[in-house]
Amino acid sequence: MKKLIILFIPFLIIGCTTTKEIVYYQDIDNQDLEPVPDVYSHNKIQINDILNIEVAALNPESVAPYKFNTGGNNQQQIQNIEMLKLIGYMVNSDGKINFPQLGRIEAGGKNTQELELYLEELLKEFITNPTVRVRIINFKFTFEGEVNNPGTYETTEENITLQQAFGMAGGLGIRGKRENILIIRQLEGERVVKRIDMTKTDWMNTEYAYVKPNDIIYVEPNKPQIASAGFITNIGTVLSVVSILTTLTLLITR
Repeated sequence: MKKLIILFIPFLIIGCTTTKEIVYYQDIDNQDLEPVPDVYSHNKIQINDILNIEVAALNPESVAPYKFNTGGNNQQQIQNIEMLKLIGYMVNSDGKINFPQLGRIEAGGKNTQELELYLEELLKEFITNPTVRVRIINFKFTFEGEVNNPGTYETTEENITLQQAFGMAGGLGIRGKRENILIIRQLEGERVVKRIDMTKTDWMNTEYAYVKPNDIIYVEPNKPQIASAGFITNIGTVLSVVSILTTLTLLITR
């Protein structure tokens, strides 16, 4: 019987995860915190993006051509992303959008702030002191692997931090490998792969502190999870097997 129990001890160990494997930001010294620089950069506009463009001015009548009739107070009546998509400006395959009075204008390749300034300059021909706000409203990012709620998430917010994105996905799973998070990102038409260690804080000073449109974030399983996946998936299963074998042993030895 003792030999039988000893035989199953390794599988119990496999199911264990140390505190060091699951704690975030382990290099923070609470007695010596330093300010983190702002590394946010406005999102680049890409082909097939849908843009919400709001134009404002002191004279409301002057911006009427740029307002959509939504059956009420225009933008105030828009309650969800799907409605915004229906009235948004699609970036065509040539990187352009069709805008009232201005016609086809270049949007692809600019970031949202650059497009705001560009539109404000063009609209000065028709409006006195226009103010423009641009948002990407089909902003999507995808979580794969060891998160509690993997899948594709959508938001109208532009400056989503990596921590906020993980929060939307329910956080890292207990079996997720925190020191090797993989981020796949599209930059200037090329796919870039970056690995970050969330048990440390140095990544907070990089552009990967913020999620970008179409990011794919993959969380690898840690070693105990990989090992257990090959034979026994959890401690409960191990205990069940031990219980059955114990019962069989008692019956045989009677």
